[in-house]
Amino acid sequence: WNLLLSFPGVMALIQLLFLPFFPESPPYLLLQKGDKDGCLRAMKQLWGEANYHAEFDDLMKEKATKKGTKIMNVLEVLREPSVYPQLITVLLLLLSLQLCGLKIFQTANLQESIIPYVSLGVAVSELISVIFCSSIIERLGRKVLLRGGYLVMGSLLAGITITLSLQDWYFWMPYCSLCLIILFAVVFAAGP
Repeated sequence: WNLLLSFPGVMALIQLLFLPFFPESPPYLLLQKGDKDGCLRAMKQLWGEANYHAEFDDLMKEKATKKGTKIMNVLEVLREPSVYPQLITVLLLLLSLQLCGLKIFQTANLQESIIPYVSLGVAVSELISVIFCSSIIERLGRKVLLRGGYLVMGSLLAGITITLSLQDWYFWMPYCSLCLIILFAVVFAAGP
């Protein structure tokens, strides 16, 4: 379990090291931020001196078609019946992901009777953080959320490893592990 637990941390560290060297997404810069020059710089950095003008023209056309489109907030999206199938799919995916974490709760020496409730708590926490993230992503940008998320997730994985190693020494250590696992799920859902 310790190798499986450390693998996402290694991948997060690799992404964290290389993320600053990549530009923002050109569609994000043009369509969300309205930064035409930044979009052209990002396209030039991604494609070099190749012909990226056709892609830029496509983005400009997409921007023109979206000009009259109203951007909805989270509550407006939740009230829109046309997105209910997609919302149900995402909810089922989030809830089914919680079944993957049952083994770590057993490893943390939690009582079998409270593990389903803990798993439900993690699912609700992830759902709330996904909704929160969707409302702040436009203001902060993807890079900030990814970079900050991976830094915090790496720290939390180190804390989880320490608390799982010390759980036989202190009776309260499994609860620390539980809190760190829930925080990890929340940070993962809000960032990466």
